Amino acid sequence: MSSQPCPSRPAPVPGTPTTDAQGRSLIWLAISVFLIALNLRTLFPSLSVILPELMSATGLSASSASILTTLPVLCLGIFAIPAPALARRFGTERALMGALVLLTLGLALRATPSHALLFIASAMGGAGIAMCNVLLPSLIKRDFGPWTAAMTGLFTMGLCGGAAVPAAATQPLRDMLGQSWMAALAIWAVPALVAALVWAPRAIRPVRIPRLTGQRPAGLWKNRLAWQVTLFMGLQSALAYIMMGWLPPMLRERGMAADTAGYVMGVAIFLQVVSTLAIPPLASRLRNQSLLAVAITATTTLSFIASLTLPLGTVWLWCSLLGLGLGASIALAIMLIVLRSSDNHTTAQLSGMAQGIGYMIAAAGPLLAGILHDITGTFEQAVYLILAIGVAQGTCGYGAGRSRQVSAGTAHD
Repeated sequence: MSSQPCPSRPAPVPGTPTTDAQGRSLIWLAISVFLIALNLRTLFPSLSVILPELMSATGLSASSASILTTLPVLCLGIFAIPAPALARRFGTERALMGALVLLTLGLALRATPSHALLFIASAMGGAGIAMCNVLLPSLIKRDFGPWTAAMTGLFTMGLCGGAAVPAAATQPLRDMLGQSWMAALAIWAVPALVAALVWAPRAIRPVRIPRLTGQRPAGLWKNRLAWQVTLFMGLQSALAYIMMGWLPPMLRERGMAADTAGYVMGVAIFLQVVSTLAIPPLASRLRNQSLLAVAITATTTLSFIASLTLPLGTVWLWCSLLGLGLGASIALAIMLIVLRSSDNHTTAQLSGMAQGIGYMIAAAGPLLAGILHDITGTFEQAVYLILAIGVAQGTCGYGAGRSRQVSAGTAHD
């Protein structure tokens, strides 16, 4: 497999658009994808904002809490890799249905004081999210054709919006539910169940679209451009999960009230919606996305550092910029998977690689932040970790943004 210059005009994708993906059916599909996206980040901020209360109630140590926040991110990587094979075996729609069931159960089972079940539930939720993360970009490229950029923006907007609400609402919900952190966590299984029920008809009668049965793109793991896309995905995710896992405790350590810290993160995540909508159309119009990747990375990294070092009164400003930067980062990362691949089969395989390896890299972010806190007793050293990740992300983003494509040969399963 080799990297080739992008054609001046995108080649038509086989099987796109299909009769089923037109008119009202296409609109309903877009709504369904958006509902799924809304549930793909609730697992993370809903835990982080009440993590101190959970640790106090269950006796969970700081090191164990670091593993608990890292485990689902690690599962995003582990379970992303087999997702394309599951889609080839059962069909994309049915594989997504299985992922949604797994996510719903994982969210619901967090309502327990059992350490073992907490970890199992987090792993289940992470596994379900992983498969959705991989398969939805491929489905978008397959079914939305000329509307791919707009739909990618809607998808990433759902990701960010779905993270903002639990960040801001979990702590107040805990207060409303009799100070029960278990109920405040389990309630987020309800919207996931709704998304699963909405998707169920498509899983029962999946869309039949011509595909390369029994074949997959070959040589991806030896392709330099594929690795640059993968590393950009992983490093931007590392910063995102450090924020979702540790920003409220970081701000609380600086003297901010628990509710306020949750609101700050909620606003930061909500503001990602703005940049997630703006970046995909912009990136698709640019022939080269290298400078865009560097600019986004610099904004994210510097604003994160500023929120942890500059006066507490300026945190709202810096966390707002952080949210805009992180939203732009994830939108560009997903868009690069689409832009750098030549067809939906390559998109699925590149998505599996980028998110499989990428989220394994991302898992190290919150884990290292927690370990640094355990060693030093403060989050001050996390600044150097954030800076190192930012420099590496910008370097990989510059390479991944080049106007080239991963050209996929095929290999039989």
